[in-house]
Amino acid sequence: MAVELANLQRRVPIPRRRILRTARRALRGLGRPGAGVHLTFVDDARIRRLNARYLRHRRPTDVLAFPLEAPGPSGLWGEVVVSAETAQRQARRLGVPVGLELDLLVVHGLLHLAGYDDGDPREARLMHQREREILEKTAPGLPARLWQGLLPD
Repeated sequence: MAVELANLQRRVPIPRRRILRTARRALRGLGRPGAGVHLTFVDDARIRRLNARYLRHRRPTDVLAFPLEAPGPSGLWGEVVVSAETAQRQARRLGVPVGLELDLLVVHGLLHLAGYDDGDPREARLMHQREREILEKTAPGLPARLWQGLLPD
């Protein structure tokens, strides 16, 4: 099964090859190299509607993850939905390239599929440490400001 990508928004250019490479490396790092994952990039309005419909939160968010693994030969592990507009705002705020912020959000979504939950502060710390490990292998020397607000130094 492959990693598939759909871009359903038009405001933010999506570095397709980079994102696919990051997702594949993250899946290998999570011990799921053959897992099928669908990555969908949307605008804030669409992610707000999805967040309201499935999680009952009436606000936009940066990433949603939907586990889809079922018994049988499908090989589909899940779908990760990223708001490209939110990623762009977060990248500007941190002073990092939008592609790097998109990488972070894709890895974050994949970790949710793997069972990580950032709702609890202790679990959030573990999740963000794992994000850092995965992304450092993908792009060594990441700027420290990427982690601003995620992990204490």
